[in-house]
Amino acid sequence: MKNDYVLSNSLAEAIRVAEITKRPLLIKGEPGTGKTLLAHHYATQKNIPLHEWSVKSTTVAKDGLYFYDAITRLNDSRFENDSQRNVNNINDYIRFEAMGRAFASEEQCALLIDEIDKADIEFPNDLLTELDKMEFTILETGEKVKAQKRPFVFITSNNEKELPDAFLRRCVFHYIEFPNWDMMQEIVKVHYPSIDTDLLKSSLDLFYRIRDEQLRKKPSTSEFIDWINVLIHEGARIDSSKIPFIGSLVKNEEDLEKFR
Repeated sequence: MKNDYVLSNSLAEAIRVAEITKRPLLIKGEPGTGKTLLAHHYATQKNIPLHEWSVKSTTVAKDGLYFYDAITRLNDSRFENDSQRNVNNINDYIRFEAMGRAFASEEQCALLIDEIDKADIEFPNDLLTELDKMEFTILETGEKVKAQKRPFVFITSNNEKELPDAFLRRCVFHYIEFPNWDMMQEIVKVHYPSIDTDLLKSSLDLFYRIRDEQLRKKPSTSEFIDWINVLIHEGARIDSSKIPFIGSLVKNEEDLEKFR
């Protein structure tokens, strides 16, 4: 199985602690440091399904559990129903969402709650009961859905807002530090194992010099990987006179002006 994620020792330790304690793993770090990819890597390595819930500013806790399609049921009752649904059976109009699918799964799986800090400040606390008991009730039917096998839960945050203490107490926490020069070299080689040694060294040196500048938005790991891809594709070289394809790294006009 291909290993396309570089796992630090401290991150591997945090995952192991979460497995033992059966608590959600809360991952923080700069955007682009691989928080979301970690869940995909874990699911791939364990050969288990991953259920993803991408949180938005309008998200509420119930959104991750299930959706009751009352509108379709009403239409089916008023008009001729060509589908296989039975309007007298509410379950035909219940659709499980990511957390609901993870709880209802009969096999071991993983659940990703991505960018939890985008939602309202009370949103994490609204999930406490479900994450503790690994169960929820469908209000329309009274049916209780309880996980037969507790999913491994990843929760990511970009630190846009503080998370409640009650929620933090129930999580295993890890902060992904930005990779140093050596680790970034290892990350690039995972993606581009045959990269030219001189290109790799010169691009790394330039990348970290750029990050040392006082920028509004420092380029991330994912942006560096994209930049490397462009350099390889175009056969570009790094010299001291200019930064080729700088738009892959610098993402606003104020920062761009520093390098003109």
